[in-house]
Amino acid sequence: MSNPDHRLEWLIVLGLSLGPAISNGIARFAYGLVLPAMKDDLSWNYTEAGWINTANAMGYLLGALIALRLIRSVGPRKLFVVGMAVTTVSLFLSAITSHFWFLTFCRIMAGVGGAPVFIAGGVLASSMFVTNPVKNALAIAMYFGGAGLGMLISGMLFPLIISTQGVSSWPVTWLISGALSAVALGLSAKAVKLVPVSQSSSASIGPTAKLPVGKMSLALLGYFLFAVGYIVYITFVVAWMNSNNVSTAVVILMWSTMGIFVILSPFPWKAVMSESRGGFALSMASIATGIGTLLPLFMHGSIGLVLSAAIFGISFFIAPSAVTSFGKKNLDQSLWGKSVALFTTVFAVGQIVGPVLAGYIADQTESIRIGLFGAGLVLVAAGFIAIFQKPLAPSDA
Repeated sequence: MSNPDHRLEWLIVLGLSLGPAISNGIARFAYGLVLPAMKDDLSWNYTEAGWINTANAMGYLLGALIALRLIRSVGPRKLFVVGMAVTTVSLFLSAITSHFWFLTFCRIMAGVGGAPVFIAGGVLASSMFVTNPVKNALAIAMYFGGAGLGMLISGMLFPLIISTQGVSSWPVTWLISGALSAVALGLSAKAVKLVPVSQSSSASIGPTAKLPVGKMSLALLGYFLFAVGYIVYITFVVAWMNSNNVSTAVVILMWSTMGIFVILSPFPWKAVMSESRGGFALSMASIATGIGTLLPLFMHGSIGLVLSAAIFGISFFIAPSAVTSFGKKNLDQSLWGKSVALFTTVFAVGQIVGPVLAGYIADQTESIRIGLFGAGLVLVAAGFIAIFQKPLAPSDA
């Protein structure tokens, strides 16, 4: 790993980024693209449609708790690969059933698999370039930004399939998702093996080490509210577009734009990420994501939707990058895995609340707009809370 231009290290980071491309970009976020078709074909209301993504978040919470318990004994490599395998199986299963509760099980299963991928991959990515803060921050952001690739692929394919084949074609999107996940599993597993043992070893996650949770509380609260808000936009924005008779071409453009800007997001944020030790990066990402959520509600037409997607995409995956970087900069390496797992657990709880609450509000008011507006306000509030998170003193870590 001594080549001066670090080509191999960056290839490893890219390989790791296939994890969130599948676990987040496709297994979680692409449901927002398929939701309108499933809702119409299966005669769901918005509460039921939201519940399916809440189920994914419940699985994500369970997966995060499992990862928190096992990351020291099993290690991030095995957790990552097993999580990818579980996610792949869940996507294939989603293609073979229309039963509400079996689909609920599949979404829970996808969440159980996705959380270890996210957590273990975050630990592995944060172990790259440990002596170079700028490259390390970029590696972390690039890892999480991999979700944009999954969003780009699904955004270009799924609306086109559904618009040409009809709402009953939604199982095809899950079948394609499973196939893409299987390919990503093979490629990312190779990258995991190449992460330096001396840097990634999670044996350093000591059994008695404890996180200073109280002194991290503002970051944790801000991240919880961020999760509540962002998942509502991801889940329901396409359904809201459909209710306003937005064309398939604009849906494809909007979602693909979001994916592209997620991929690009590490670069404009790298200075903020490398310099922020407290809650500043999380705060700015939350407020920007909130602006992206609110924008199409007040700026009508395709321009407003594309700008919304660009702002949302350039910002929302910086939040998990920010909290991962926060843990690395403020805690001993023995606590990195626990920090990522705790933030992911808090995040999962927020995601449980968001979709089903927004769906219920939509059913009661017959308007998705109100839920989206509330989500934007929650995201802005998350930013104002996170800004007060101070760096931890050395004695805290």
